[in-house]
Amino acid sequence: MINNTFYSQENHGPYELYDLGDFELEDGGKIPDCKLAYSTYGELNETKDNAIVVPTWFSGTSKDYETYIGEGRALNPTKYFIIAINQIGNGLSTSPHNSPTPSDFPNVRIGDDVRAQYQLITEKFGIKELALVVGASMGAQQTYEWAVRYPDMVNRAAPIAGTAKNTQHDFLFTKTLMEAITSDPGWNEGNYQSNTEVADGLKRHADIWAVMGLSTEFYQQEKWKLFGVETLDEFISGFLQPLFQMMDPNNLLAMAWKWQRGDVSRNTNGNLQEALGRIKAKMFVMPIDEDMFFPPRDCEAEQKLIPNSELRVIYSIAGHFGLFGGEGAYYHDQIDKHLNELLATSVADKVL
Repeated sequence: MINNTFYSQENHGPYELYDLGDFELEDGGKIPDCKLAYSTYGELNETKDNAIVVPTWFSGTSKDYETYIGEGRALNPTKYFIIAINQIGNGLSTSPHNSPTPSDFPNVRIGDDVRAQYQLITEKFGIKELALVVGASMGAQQTYEWAVRYPDMVNRAAPIAGTAKNTQHDFLFTKTLMEAITSDPGWNEGNYQSNTEVADGLKRHADIWAVMGLSTEFYQQEKWKLFGVETLDEFISGFLQPLFQMMDPNNLLAMAWKWQRGDVSRNTNGNLQEALGRIKAKMFVMPIDEDMFFPPRDCEAEQKLIPNSELRVIYSIAGHFGLFGGEGAYYHDQIDKHLNELLATSVADKVL
């Protein structure tokens, strides 16, 4: 299998690898010599209570959060120790494309990601409490899992554009994303030699994102200029399709399988209300108003089950792709406003 240069440090900036050893998985089996890729910003203070964990989204890496981090921002590295952690399967951490047998990569769940992240921050840094966990999309799934699985450790949490339990609608949507790839004869049950052999499947994958990843109003107002292109054709064939055609198909499938099954109620024998009731963190649930994957009404239904939580809607004509920050200050100022307010809340505000 030819490793994909898309996942090189040249493309994704500096990151470190932490060896978890042989990592046991919830669905059985293990990942031998499992490694997490992570990037850090700022310094851990002496009391080790200024750490913020930021998990990655589908197809994204820690580099995608660089626009969220900086002096004067809510995620301020002069004040906080920020750890952006790449989920298993995203191409930087252990993934199908960098494993010995890519087509036989085991099923990984959101809970596995969070247990792996817990191992990293406790073993590597000796952190026992987190000032904040914040993540978007699949990063939001991991944020919820953190808050439910380790309620005493997480002081504050902010899931952005994601749900605690994946909906049936999203399961079916993700199924179409997966079938776009697996229906390509070049995929060959995962035994391709390079992603160029699955180019047609990856193109279809991108086309589905073009339909659902953005809002109808985005197209009505011809807002593709937010992504640095001048025409709709440039946006589809010059931006979205090349973006996904650079990615490894088996990596995308591993993450998609995990996305489909994201569900914190696995911690409470299927009882979502009980699972969300475990959360002690002060939580801001932050959906995007035009998001067709995770609309505010779905996020609000879960938020109402969470003690000490608030709904904070983010406005973006780009829908789910608002996460990329193409609207600049208009988008990021909203994120910073809510996160600054959340970070200003006292630890004493946690549910005891």
